Amino acid sequence: MEDKKTELDKRYLRMATIWSENSYCERRKVGALIVKDKMIISDGYNGTPTGFENVCEDENNVSKPYVLHAEANAITKIARSNNNSDGATLYVTDSPCIECSKLIIQAGIKRVIYAREYRLSDGIDLLKRAGIEVSHLAVED
Repeated sequence: MEDKKTELDKRYLRMATIWSENSYCERRKVGALIVKDKMIISDGYNGTPTGFENVCEDENNVSKPYVLHAEANAITKIARSNNNSDGATLYVTDSPCIECSKLIIQAGIKRVIYAREYRLSDGIDLLKRAGIEVSHLAVED
């Protein structure tokens, strides 16, 4: 039997997966939740900035350069609130890229739990180098 912490981690990851369904991106839908003291304090999914058309890919099916990642959306949402992410856990459907990993470190997030491996591991490597607890957990559909 799995411990309660792992079971809770899997629940939050499933919630991030459901949240990813809000994305208008066609190639890959990514969702993220930031949790602190067992409360969801922020959420995000990949997509275009506020006020832009909800089209993530160009005519060649390449992501437009201004598309925001789910982690970046969740972190910037906190910046506009009265909350902070010091010591929080980030649940994200896909392993973070190097750019999002820099934001995660600077945001004070201490744990990152992700469901799917990305082809590049430089983001995960950077998080580990920064002393952030990183876990890959498969999520059942």
